Amino acid sequence: MQKNSLTVKAINKNVRSSPRKLALVLNYIKGKKADVALRDLDFTRKRIAKDVSKTVKSAISNAENNHQYDIDSLFVKEAYVGKSLVMKRFRPRAKGRASPIKKPFSRITIILEEKKKKKDNK
Repeated sequence: MQKNSLTVKAINKNVRSSPRKLALVLNYIKGKKADVALRDLDFTRKRIAKDVSKTVKSAISNAENNHQYDIDSLFVKEAYVGKSLVMKRFRPRAKGRASPIKKPFSRITIILEEKKKKKDNK
């Protein structure tokens, strides 16, 4: 990835959801403006959209406080998910056996970028 001075990142580690379910929500907000992405996440019917919304808000506040970017010109450049730890539990089955239950965790990464405004030469 190329280092760009106009990008800002926020990572949410150990989110209690599978990466496959999170990827659906993250693909939905890729390429949108930050305020539009937050609005769309508020009306999404997925439970995990609240955690994604928190991460986007964190990235926006990082951009505002650490880099003094204009909030209105931010958009979601990248939004991806990775695997984290997996809790393993066991469910009792017939004849004294046990079957495993895997409870996966995920890591959300949101990268925002500031759109450069074109100057008008008159």
